[in-house]
Amino acid sequence: MGELKPKKEVTIYDLAQELKLSPSTVSRALRNHHSVGKTTRNTVKQLAKDWGYRRNSMAANLRKRDSNTIGVLVSWIGQPFQARLISGVEEVAKEHGYNVIISQSRDSVSLEKENLKALFDSRVSGMVISLAMESESYEHFDFLYESDTPVVFVDRTPKIGELQRVVIDNYDAGYKATLHLIEQGCQHIAHVGGAQHQDIYDGRQRGYREALVTSGLSVDEKLIVHGQELNMTEGIGLTKRLLDTNLPIDGIFYANDQSAASGISYLKEQGIRIPEDIAVMGFNDDPICQLIDPPLSSITHPARIMGQIAAQRVLRIKEESKLVPQTVVLGTEVVGRASSLRS
Repeated sequence: MGELKPKKEVTIYDLAQELKLSPSTVSRALRNHHSVGKTTRNTVKQLAKDWGYRRNSMAANLRKRDSNTIGVLVSWIGQPFQARLISGVEEVAKEHGYNVIISQSRDSVSLEKENLKALFDSRVSGMVISLAMESESYEHFDFLYESDTPVVFVDRTPKIGELQRVVIDNYDAGYKATLHLIEQGCQHIAHVGGAQHQDIYDGRQRGYREALVTSGLSVDEKLIVHGQELNMTEGIGLTKRLLDTNLPIDGIFYANDQSAASGISYLKEQGIRIPEDIAVMGFNDDPICQLIDPPLSSITHPARIMGQIAAQRVLRIKEESKLVPQTVVLGTEVVGRASSLRS
């Protein structure tokens, strides 16, 4: 193992990166947790000693001053999915005599860092976090592990190992969404996806691809487009980009309902009949699905239940410091409406 440059204080993430372990494994190894093997514990401790790692005991002690408050950090409070998620957290928190502090990142990683510190400085008992769209590295969560703060990630989660997560099977959901369009007779299906560095959008696209392949249809890369925020403005722009290819398209699977709703509006402006010419599928089953014309087919996303489970796990971690990291995966269902149903 190489020498660490002395330009900054050594953190758990530095040790984890060097040893190719997750930060939570390193943290447990340093605390002699039984879930980490003796060899791994010794390796971690030796590197920590060699590199001069020091645990932030002051921050850890502050955690013990329980505020009976759960911090929630999401991307956009106003989005239906996030609102339902927060509602689930609040239900469980109230049942156990806890309050909830809510903060939003607006999908900015810099604001995510600021709000993360603000919640931590408020001495919350634990946190439920859904990543900002811009988040591609996770060093800014380092101090939470060092201070033993209970953290559960929901929906958008870090692409690293052993963490507490509550998610859906985005691959399976993307597969089912695409298969639904195929069952309605679509053979040239496009996909409007989100930023691929986020697991949720990567999984949905992989499911889309697999459904085409297993159904004997070809995957045309020109019919796959991506946005970053995947909002209504991008939904229009990406739909226009697909139509500008002049390729045959008889179905479109949008990775969220906002982009699908604006996509439908644009398609109708172009004189395209839905679902007769192009069948449309969204994702999340937001209220907007039943407000647009035609009503939008979508995939259920159990946000409230995810929030409940996340809050329950935060409280369990707080009570049982040796709780093993777990990924809870919830199922989804197809909700067929007039935007896709051709029968």
